[in-house]
Amino acid sequence: MAQTAFARLMLKGKSLLPIVQGGMGVGVSAHRLAGTVAGLGALGTISSVDLRRHHKDLMAQTGKSRDKAKIDAANLLALDREVGAARSLADGKGMIAVNIMRAVAEYPSYVRQACDSGADAVVVGAGLPLDLPELTAHHPKVALIPILSDVRGIALVLKKWMRKQRLPDAIVIENPRYAAGHLGAAGLDNLNDPHFAFPAVLEGTFELFKQLGLERENIPLITAGGINSHAQVRNLLGLGASAVQLGTPFAVTLEGDAHPNFKKVLADARPEDIATFMSVAGLPARAVKTPWLANYLDKEAKLQRKAGPKECTVGFDCLHQCGLRDGIAKSGQFCIDTQLAFALEGDLKRGLFFRGSESLPFGNAIRPVSELIDYLLHDIRPAALQSATARTPYRTSCLPAVEDIDSSR
Repeated sequence: MAQTAFARLMLKGKSLLPIVQGGMGVGVSAHRLAGTVAGLGALGTISSVDLRRHHKDLMAQTGKSRDKAKIDAANLLALDREVGAARSLADGKGMIAVNIMRAVAEYPSYVRQACDSGADAVVVGAGLPLDLPELTAHHPKVALIPILSDVRGIALVLKKWMRKQRLPDAIVIENPRYAAGHLGAAGLDNLNDPHFAFPAVLEGTFELFKQLGLERENIPLITAGGINSHAQVRNLLGLGASAVQLGTPFAVTLEGDAHPNFKKVLADARPEDIATFMSVAGLPARAVKTPWLANYLDKEAKLQRKAGPKECTVGFDCLHQCGLRDGIAKSGQFCIDTQLAFALEGDLKRGLFFRGSESLPFGNAIRPVSELIDYLLHDIRPAALQSATARTPYRTSCLPAVEDIDSSR
C-alpha cells in the first residue's frame, strides 16, 4: 500500500494509517477482518460480543446450554482465540483492538481478557467507561479508547479519568445521526441534534482540552459515523481529527467475518430500507429493515404496552439492563443476541442487520479491505468499478426474494 499524504495516527508510540475499522458484533468483525486491517498498517477491531459463534467446538458445548457460567467461559476463550489469530494475521503490523460494550454484564471480564490475550487497545462504547482505568491498571501498554458522541460526555470521562491519573489514548467521536448499531443519543428524537455534528464536537473538544490544560496532540480524536469517501476523510482530518473510523464499509469487504448474505443485505440497502428504533439496551439503534425488523416494528407498540419481566431465553445475561428480560416498556422487546446471531449466519428472514445510514464507497460491490483503504486515503477507485453505473437495490418488500438467499452457514 502506497504511503499517504495524511499525517499518521500515533497511538501508544506506534505510527498507524489514519484509518480505524470499527467493532461490529455479533461476530461481524472478528479475527479475519481485524487482522487484515492491522496487516495493512491501520487499527483493526474485534467485537467481543458472543464470539463463541465463530467456533464450532464452543457452540457444540454451549449452543443448547442455559448454563450462564459455561457460556461466559466459552466467550472468553473465543475472544482469546480471536485476538491471537488476528495478531498472527497482522504479523506485527498495525494494531489490534477489542471493542467492548459497557452495557454488557460481562464487560469487566471482557476487558481483562482482551488485555491478557494481547490486544493493543480496548475500545468501549454503549455507556461511559468511567472505571476502565482501574480495570486495565495492570496493562499500562494497552491503549484505552472510549467512544463518545458529544463534548459533555467527553468532559465527564476526561475529568473522571484525570482524577485517577489517566488519560484516554484516543477518543472516538461517533455521530449518531449516521452511525450503525447502538447510537450515543438519549432517544430517537435526539439523533439529529446539531451538537453531535463533527465540527461542533471537534471544536468544542479542543476548547475543553485548553480548559483542562491538556495538549491536543496527546489525545487523538477519531471521527466515526457515515464516512464513505476520500473527500470526507480529507475534510475531517483538515478539521483536526487524527483519524476516521468506519464500520459498515468494512463489514461488506471480502474479509468481513459475516456470511456473504449479511454483506449483500447491507450493500444493497437503499436509504428507505434503513430504520432507527429503540434497542433492548435502552439506546437508539440503526439497521436495515429486513422482514424480521419490519415485522417487529409493526408490533413494537403492542409489545411495549405488554412489557413485563420474563426469564432470559438464551441462558445468559448479555446486558446489564435488557428491555425484554426486565420488562422495560420504553426499550426494545426482542432478544438482541439471537437476532444478531441470525444476521451473522446470513438469515434474512430472522436476522437483525445493523447498518449506517449513508451510501457505501463502492455501491453494492463487495471488494477487498486493501481497496477500501486505498480509496479512503488516496482516492483510488478499483479499476473494475470505474465504469460501474446502476446499483441493484435491496427490496425489503420483495418477499419472494427471501427464498433465493441461502441461510446455511
